[in-house]
Amino acid sequence: MNANIPLFKVHMSENSIKRVNEVLMSGFIGQGKVVEEFEQELGIFFETDRIITTNSATSAEHLVLHLLKKESLNIGDEILTTPLTCTATNWPILANGFKIKWVDVDTETLNMDLDDLTRKITPKTKAIVVVHWGGYPVDLHKLKRIQAASMKKYGFAPIIIEDCSHAFGSSYYGKKIGSDSDNIKFFSFQAIKHLTSGDGGALVLPNYMQDMHERAKKSRWYGIDRESPRRDFRCEPDIEEWGFKFHMNDINAAIGVENLKHVQGLINRHVENAAYYDEHLQGVDGVRLLKRQQEHQSSYWIYSLKVESRDEFQKMMADKGIMTSQVHQRNDQHSCVSEYRTLLPNLDSIINNIISIPVGWWVTDEQREHIVKSIKEGW
Repeated sequence: MNANIPLFKVHMSENSIKRVNEVLMSGFIGQGKVVEEFEQELGIFFETDRIITTNSATSAEHLVLHLLKKESLNIGDEILTTPLTCTATNWPILANGFKIKWVDVDTETLNMDLDDLTRKITPKTKAIVVVHWGGYPVDLHKLKRIQAASMKKYGFAPIIIEDCSHAFGSSYYGKKIGSDSDNIKFFSFQAIKHLTSGDGGALVLPNYMQDMHERAKKSRWYGIDRESPRRDFRCEPDIEEWGFKFHMNDINAAIGVENLKHVQGLINRHVENAAYYDEHLQGVDGVRLLKRQQEHQSSYWIYSLKVESRDEFQKMMADKGIMTSQVHQRNDQHSCVSEYRTLLPNLDSIINNIISIPVGWWVTDEQREHIVKSIKEGW
């Protein structure tokens, strides 16, 4: 088979072209009615009305960490986080003046090792940032117990922030990741995600954070209350709390609205392809699959596994026309965070074995068979 199978591919609804053109020709392309429409549709998907769209997931995280500084966090506080993620997860922590404390990874899921998290919580720990690697949900029940134990021991429960950038459409015990819980969540709508708006993100807040929701709506656009009446539509009478230019615009929202109509079908195909790999790669020499639990349903933004001699594996797959990648480099080895380095034996033991193979909606039955055959025969 003459294969050329990409690891990522941009999905774009055909109707998005028409919808974007309508926005472009309307004379209004900033944050307006289409952004509101996108937020309403996302609210239906997640069954919540605490949705704040932004121009990226990074902005969503930066925004909420900034707002928390005036409520429960202070500059210099310690945030526990995973080093196995995109740097976009961790740089907002630094940008807001907090200190990083690295937590090791679970070698079976590539998510945060919650036992190591338990050991590393101290009275200085004010927040925990977790990532649902590849879309596979972190054990949120155990995380809740850890949070409660911290309250009992230290009189303070760290705020839990879920980076759901991989996990659009994933579910935990039958409930969508991002639906109502006591945790703060943020999503990415960057180009190659399940749902893309060209670029963009969203902050999803718990129902009890009504005040935070109102502050975030203002702070994503300089702190301006865009819903308040004004004598001059260009001039705001007062800004109580300064903010950023983190808002989404109607162009991106138009893409998002149209792509959202197709996203469940895309996710279903990711899941089908992953199930095929789970079945046909089980027991292959030199290949170790990640852990699966029925209650943790991944949307499989990526399909990661562990292989021996990864460089040789990648070369073999490339020769077969199959793109592969580690996807994210460990963040703790960058020189800009050298002061936070610590021993992470689990991550050390697997970092050179992690690889991802194509799993997306574009992978045909014939192509996934070719991928499995290439691994079995070439490995």
